[in-house]
Amino acid sequence: MPSAPPPDWVIARRRAIGDAIREARLRRNLTQERLAELAGLDRLAINRIEMGHQSPILDNVIRVAAALDTPLADLVR
Repeated sequence: MPSAPPPDWVIARRRAIGDAIREARLRRNLTQERLAELAGLDRLAINRIEMGHQSPILDNVIRVAAALDTPLADLVR
């Protein structure tokens, strides 16, 4: 049985986290491809996270934060 889609406020929060990741990436002059390399992910995973299209696995957000040299808390505020 498929699970119910998340409520709108969860989707909005996921997009806000993606925006924070994008802003941190751009401040460091990194492309999605370079961030993906640093985080050990593929570029499409970074794109999906930034766009809020998919709920990322916590491990991947931790990897992105480390690659950006940014505290995880700064990305999920």
